[in-house]
Amino acid sequence: MLKLLKISLLSVVVMASAGASDILVTVNNKNITKQEAEAFVNASSPGTHFSQLDKAQQDMIKERLVEKILFAELAQEQNLDKHPDFIETLAKIKEELLVSIWMKKQLDNSIVSDGEAKEFYDKNGKNFMDKASVNARHILVKEEKEAQEIIDILSPLKDKALKEKFIELAKEKSTGPSSTNGGDLGRFSKGQMVPEFSQAVWSLDIGKITTKPVKTQFGYHVIYLEKKLETKTIPYSQVKEKIIVALKQKQFTAKVSEIAKELKSKANIVDSFKESNTTQK
Repeated sequence: MLKLLKISLLSVVVMASAGASDILVTVNNKNITKQEAEAFVNASSPGTHFSQLDKAQQDMIKERLVEKILFAELAQEQNLDKHPDFIETLAKIKEELLVSIWMKKQLDNSIVSDGEAKEFYDKNGKNFMDKASVNARHILVKEEKEAQEIIDILSPLKDKALKEKFIELAKEKSTGPSSTNGGDLGRFSKGQMVPEFSQAVWSLDIGKITTKPVKTQFGYHVIYLEKKLETKTIPYSQVKEKIIVALKQKQFTAKVSEIAKELKSKANIVDSFKESNTTQK
């Protein structure tokens, strides 16, 4: 019941801006909108959207919403809106909704200028760095001899021919899970791989392979370096919005904390639990 009431109150807020074109069904002169259907679906399955459901599923949701209106009308005819449980639950939900709307208003009223965001960026440059990283492939086998044989096959090759042959051998011989992708390990930074592997890959030049098998706890590796990216500063334009959001959140938190402190100082607060513990001692 509590969940249904929360969904209903959320629907009231969402439907406030709904237009005539958003109406899905009308039941006893009450409209059911796309926004209400979205809220209903998302409440039961977060991340799911009504518009993405197939027709049968959408029809089922509409049926549930029609039933909800009809059941609510029936309950009201039976004066259940005057039942103590309903009144108590509604009061709690209204309180939560009021606080949520008030919190949102405080956050929306937080203002961070471009200048403030840029100043924060300039003062915290070390936090806006892309770590040095590489893109590499590997062939993993159990025996050192087999790894060396693979290196012997690849060593005479260069550039495109080397890469193509490496991918072919990775798919054919590698025992690692990346074998289906030609040994592709994607992008990674220092410290993300075991020390022996990391040391070997970072000592390579782009487009080259290791000249000796690299032994790790997993077996023997032949490594091919595709790309190497040095440490660089992330441009302000790429992080500006994230900085503004973070500063607004910080401003909001400080403001709410200050308001809470002021309200508590003026309120009559009796901590019964604390007093009970003090009496027992």
